[in-house]
Amino acid sequence: MSDAIIFDVDGTLVDSNYQHALAWYRALRRYGITVPLWQIHRAIGMGGDQLVTHVAGEQAEAEHGDALRRAWAEEFEPMLPEISAFADAIPLLTAVRDRGLTLVLASSGAPQHVRAYLELVDGQRLADDWTTSEDVASTKPAPDLVQAAMNKAAATSAVMIGDSTWDARAAGKLGVPTFAVRTGGFSDTELHDAGAVAVYDSLASLQADLDRIIGEMAPRPRAG
Repeated sequence: MSDAIIFDVDGTLVDSNYQHALAWYRALRRYGITVPLWQIHRAIGMGGDQLVTHVAGEQAEAEHGDALRRAWAEEFEPMLPEISAFADAIPLLTAVRDRGLTLVLASSGAPQHVRAYLELVDGQRLADDWTTSEDVASTKPAPDLVQAAMNKAAATSAVMIGDSTWDARAAGKLGVPTFAVRTGGFSDTELHDAGAVAVYDSLASLQADLDRIIGEMAPRPRAG
């Protein structure tokens, strides 16, 4: 069994949250639904299976859910080349690997999007494994994604690194501590209230505290 550090990808390692929010805003507008961008941003970190209901209500999901998700993909795809890795992402992932820990990149994104992100952060070389939408039945705040990442690592203990309230809530349901960065645009208060142990201004400041973060690992019961 191995100890694992699980990294959220969108908003944590790659600077994509605002592209996601804008794509959802445009998708909703196609169907005459206007939701303020700041409210959509607060839902980023959820998957599309939950976001529509969260921001636009049950009726919007019932009437347009699948169409909205297709529209989101159409709006998001042209913005994919604009997305870049945060400057300190690769050094941080390298530092994790140098400590001999299992590194899993956790995303519920479409496989083609995850492949693009892996290229940005050298993930295929640095990570032991990663997840995509194909690995989960329900997205955050459900704990499926964190559990899938732990299963891939065969891990009895883990910590989660994320940028959104949904990361902390999902990991918290499994008793996995979350350390958060503000790279996704969520405030310290929001992240702490969601259960984050600590909040960092950047990936570099989180890396400087890496030994403390590793010390927060505690054995977790394995699923199955």
